[in-house]
Amino acid sequence: MSYLIRKANFADLSTLVAMARLSFIQAFTDGNKIENVNAYLEEAFTEEQFAEEMENPASVFFLLEVEGDLAGYTKVNFVPAQTDLHNNSSLEVARLYLLEEFIGRGLGKVLLTHAINFAKLNRKKYLWLGVWEKNRRAIKFYEKHGLSVFSSHPFPFGDEIQTDFLMRIDF
Repeated sequence: MSYLIRKANFADLSTLVAMARLSFIQAFTDGNKIENVNAYLEEAFTEEQFAEEMENPASVFFLLEVEGDLAGYTKVNFVPAQTDLHNNSSLEVARLYLLEEFIGRGLGKVLLTHAINFAKLNRKKYLWLGVWEKNRRAIKFYEKHGLSVFSSHPFPFGDEIQTDFLMRIDF
């Protein structure tokens, strides 16, 4: 299997948003009210929102292509785009998603390793992220790759307030 990770650009916007929406639906439809999933998609997964995030010099999107097909992506944030910590010694993984058909092939590790290496290249001391407390598969994945829970925060999701665990790995 051949793959490529590259920085996203504005020519990727429509394709990225379509894939991001699908991967989000695949990841979060189970265990959530569909109205809340749809409300969040309309808030955070629109072309306008992604374009605004891509314009922010403190955010970077990386695309994962497998044999020419878009399989997943990660978005990382430097300060001031970070959602919680705002620590110049850290890099936040704001999103890391794969389409379902690519899960189980080691590609999540490829994306996470890329983010970790990017953090190290930028002389960060640790990488952190938020993950829904009920997303057991993601939590186990991150723990397997050296991240551990250090805190939590409330996460507004439609008409609910959910809890995200904050996880980190130090270098």
